[in-house]
Parts: sequence; C-alpha cells; structure tokens
Amino acid sequence: MVISILRPILAALALSALLSGCGVNNVPTLQERANASWGEVQNQYQRRADLIPNLVETVKGYAKQESEVLTQVTEARAKATSIRVDASTITDPAKFKAFQDAQNGLSGALGRLLATVEAYPELKSNANFLALQSQLEGTENRIAVARRDYIGTVRDYNTEIRTIPGRWIAAVLYPDAKPMEVFTATAGSDRPPPVKF
Repeated sequence: MVISILRPILAALALSALLSGCGVNNVPTLQERANASWGEVQNQYQRRADLIPNLVETVKGYAKQESEVLTQVTEARAKATSIRVDASTITDPAKFKAFQDAQNGLSGALGRLLATVEAYPELKSNANFLALQSQLEGTENRIAVARRDYIGTVRDYNTEIRTIPGRWIAAVLYPDAKPMEVFTATAGSDRPPPVKF
C-alpha cells in the first residue's frame, strides 16, 4: 500500500529532476538575462539624456552664436527620449530600428556640439564643462559596454530558441518566445572620420 502511494511521487520527482537538467528552463532564463541587459542599455541612454541639458546650458553661456548646434542637440535628445520603449521593442525590428536611429541621431548631434566647442578655449578650460564632458565620455563608454553585453545575451537567447532541443522546448512550452533584435553599426561607421588640420 505504501509502495503504491510512493511510486507516483517518486516518478514525479524523477521526472522533474530530469526536466530541470535537460534545459527546459534555458529559454526563460536566457530571455530574462537579455531583458536585464536591455534594461541596462536603456539605463545608460537615460543617463546620457539626463546629462545633456546641463551640458547644453553650460555651452550656451559661452557659445551664444552657436544656437543652431545647441538646437540640434536639444531636438535630438527630445526625439530620442520620446520613442516609447517597452519589452516588445527588442522583438520588433521596426521599433528597434526607430530606437537605434534616434539614439544614433543624438550621438551625431553631441559629436557636432563637442566639435563646436573647439572654437571656445575659455569654455574648454571651464571646470563645469570639463566635468560634464568627462561624465558624457564615461556615459558613452558605459553605453558601448551595455550594448556589447546586450548583444552577447541576445546571441545566447536567439541561439537557444533556434537550435535543438531549445527550439522544441520553446515551441511547446514558450510559444511566445521570439528572436530579439541586436544593435547594428551606423551607416558609414566603417570609414574613419576625416581629420583636418
């Protein structure tokens, strides 16, 4: 009698042990890692967006006649922060491209702003500007690291849902698991920028 009651319990325990060791949890585990990495990318982009108003205000005081560049930076920041980003962004190629394009536009505008600053020696030596520029450079490095980490976690996740047995497990247990998008290089980034003296 006791043995007949224990058999189903032991069978269930053995089956759960087998399933936990065969990769059933790989898909959601890798998906959560990729989502966490995406959150870090967004965090670093937000940090950059938060620094820009201070940078613009500092430059404004010195470079009043450079209002066009300052306007471009402000508009690019507004566009980059207006893109609605949610969990579906990383599985929707169109939303992901819009997000990436807006961030690339902001990077370009910041590059033009920093190039403009070269004409203002007193601004380049201003302690507030130097601190902000250092923070911005650090943030750009953090963005690069966060994007690299995101690309790695998405590679692992996408590989899992496209290969056997992960593909079968995802099809049966996680039918909503879709491949995630990764960042691509900006057009023209394969050529070095021209340097003029």
